[in-house]
Amino acid sequence: MELETMRPTPTWDGAGYEDSLDVWRALADDIVVKVWGGDWCKDCRSQLPDFGAALAEAEVDDVEHYPVEKADDGSKVGPGVEEYGIEYIPTIVVEDADSGEELARFVEEEDRPIAVWLAEELEQYV
Repeated sequence: MELETMRPTPTWDGAGYEDSLDVWRALADDIVVKVWGGDWCKDCRSQLPDFGAALAEAEVDDVEHYPVEKADDGSKVGPGVEEYGIEYIPTIVVEDADSGEELARFVEEEDRPIAVWLAEELEQYV
């Protein structure tokens, strides 16, 4: 199942994000991007469409969606939640496509857009 919130924002403009997009483009064929989120989640609805647009612009094709629901006790449930220790969404894990090694992880929010924050973390692998 795909996350509706990962559908790229149609009005997103990559101008001003070229440095970040260059990192994503350089790694596009060597990474897997795993996205945990919920279409019900306001943070996901506000952040993931622009992230989806950045990935599309950089031609990152190996993107896996992991829809998450909230349990009655507030915990998150869904595929891979326990295995990856998902507590907050959105959570994005970027892995090396060959080894499965985790290269970077974004959890819930930062002071920069997801694509920018992760690009800064991933720059060392370019």
